[in-house]
Amino acid sequence: MTAPPTPRHRHYLPHDTLLSVVRHTPLVSIDLVCRNARGEVLLGLRQNRPAQGTWFVPGGRILKDERVADALRRIAAAELGLQPDEVAARPLGVFEHLYPDNFSGTEDVTTHYVVLAYAVTVGEDSVRSLDSQHSALQWWPVDALRASDAVHVNTRAYFDDGIRSTRTP
Repeated sequence: MTAPPTPRHRHYLPHDTLLSVVRHTPLVSIDLVCRNARGEVLLGLRQNRPAQGTWFVPGGRILKDERVADALRRIAAAELGLQPDEVAARPLGVFEHLYPDNFSGTEDVTTHYVVLAYAVTVGEDSVRSLDSQHSALQWWPVDALRASDAVHVNTRAYFDDGIRSTRTP
């Protein structure tokens, strides 16, 4: 059995189609837990739903027919401006994120993500861009992000030893 060919163009879903998917199924996504040489973690202040107005690790959905490795590189390039050779990622495990809202603000539609989390070590000068989903990027010491209510609980979970020990492969 051979693997299907990698498509040349990834397809983002139209708004109404994506809303239907969010209403009826979980989404599969990647989160990038980026650390610098000091062990600080890069967080972005989210402008979009879900988790709007909170500090969160960079990440995004895996697109239909997109391989995980390709999605990881695409997300790192889109959200951080990283080049493919700058993305050396180590799996942290599989997590679930449940939100009471959704990307469009439509009432009575929750969002469920199955998240593949990856650890990425980057140089502070490697992060070249700020995408439209974040109003700011900031390096956080782990103790500070664990203690801050401004950091989303799903991001803080990546640093909770009790949760991580059950998720790490």
